[in-house]
Amino acid sequence: MPETTAEIRRTLTHIQHTHEEGGKPLAEPTLLVAAAAIIRNPWYGRGFVEDMTPEIRTVAPVVGKMLTDMVLAVTGDAIEGYGKASVVGMGGELEHAMAMTHTLWFGNQFRDAVSAKTYLVFSNLRGGAGSPLVIPLMDKHDGGRRSHYQTIHLSIPDAPAEDEIIVALGGSVGGHPHHRIGDRYQDLKEMGHDLENPAGV
Repeated sequence: MPETTAEIRRTLTHIQHTHEEGGKPLAEPTLLVAAAAIIRNPWYGRGFVEDMTPEIRTVAPVVGKMLTDMVLAVTGDAIEGYGKASVVGMGGELEHAMAMTHTLWFGNQFRDAVSAKTYLVFSNLRGGAGSPLVIPLMDKHDGGRRSHYQTIHLSIPDAPAEDEIIVALGGSVGGHPHHRIGDRYQDLKEMGHDLENPAGV
């Protein structure tokens, strides 16, 4: 692998425990963890870049491994749900944000580390400093398990700058509090659809 060209300004870890929801305490608090890196956009100021592969292959694996290690430092092997997100500054393209996360060079760092079976659910945004970072999550093994559909929300007051990208991974221990909306499989059964097709299409 070529030497990395990742330029990392800052990393941060966001940890959220929920003890009560809807006026009802949880028997066991849930845990949401987000790990984020503010990196320089490797395509900033270069005009329209047709082939983004070199930067994807040098930057994405390094950032993916670093963020994976940051999440697992908090959750250990208990992680149940996972997801990813990126926000590119206004001097970049949405494609730049997507290039950092929509590649197996990035995502498989996390997926392999937690022995996951599902794809990493995602969000990608373009915006200025303080833009919302929204990390959707789902069960790492079962995409139809609604108990683990939840979202981590945060923002960084001074990022992304116009020449930066925020790249993030999220993880959960436990589903969302007091889950009671069933799952896709029960819906499919009641609607007479194929249980092997959890998307219902």
